[in-house]
Amino acid sequence: MVTLTKRYSVLPGFNLALGLTLLYLSLIVLIPLSTVFIKTATMSWGDFWSTISNARVVASYRLTFGASLLAAIINLVFGLLVAWVLVRYSFWGKRILDALVDLPFALPTAVAGIALTAIYSSHGWVGRYLEPLGFKVAFTPWGIVVALIFIGLPFVVRTVQPILQEAEIEVEEAAVSLGASRWQTFTLIILPNLWPALLTGFALAFARGLGEYGSVVFIAGNMPMVSEITPLLIITKLEQYDYQGATAIAVVMLVVSFTLLFLINSLQWWSSRRYH
Repeated sequence: MVTLTKRYSVLPGFNLALGLTLLYLSLIVLIPLSTVFIKTATMSWGDFWSTISNARVVASYRLTFGASLLAAIINLVFGLLVAWVLVRYSFWGKRILDALVDLPFALPTAVAGIALTAIYSSHGWVGRYLEPLGFKVAFTPWGIVVALIFIGLPFVVRTVQPILQEAEIEVEEAAVSLGASRWQTFTLIILPNLWPALLTGFALAFARGLGEYGSVVFIAGNMPMVSEITPLLIITKLEQYDYQGATAIAVVMLVVSFTLLFLINSLQWWSSRRYH
């Protein structure tokens, strides 16, 4: 006699839970995003192409995606370092440092932008020493990178930190006892387990950087063709009541961002299957 057992779940059944999930996602995500495509569809192909291929718009794409990518790569390295220090070492002020990591989450982005501008301007605490060396940060594309590093760091730290906490230090000690160097232990033992989390943090930081506006607009300088980001260009067109132009640019951002995030998530899925 075969007894069939049913998996118990404290939540409602699959059909009801899936229906509520799809309804919620539709109201919050799918329907608002679909209106962007519907509004853009009212444009002719010639108007759409001339809008998204304008030299000023293309320059904003290049700056937005380039700065977001560079900031995410920097956060990938230093976010891992910060997470490592918080997990593997005990020192005075550790809880304060751990709390400071989440500060970009709680701090209004406009406040962050004003603070970064004050620090990195020609008369700021840091900028006054950098500018004589020929390195200007505020009101240049480098200021955008600094702002995106600031708001993206917590995503990498908070995704890597739990994996480091669950890692078995005994495995690393065994590798060292067998003659492995520090670099071999890190690349062959530690890094494979961290890759999925690192890619997740990188994707989150990159995606946040693409849509960031408040902390960037103050420090960027907002010079067309030089330091003008795409979100600012969309806001400018909305203020000029050019709704079709704004939605056309937004569609390009949505499609490219989704494609890049899909590729990153696919790489993350492949990495997790390979190393596990």
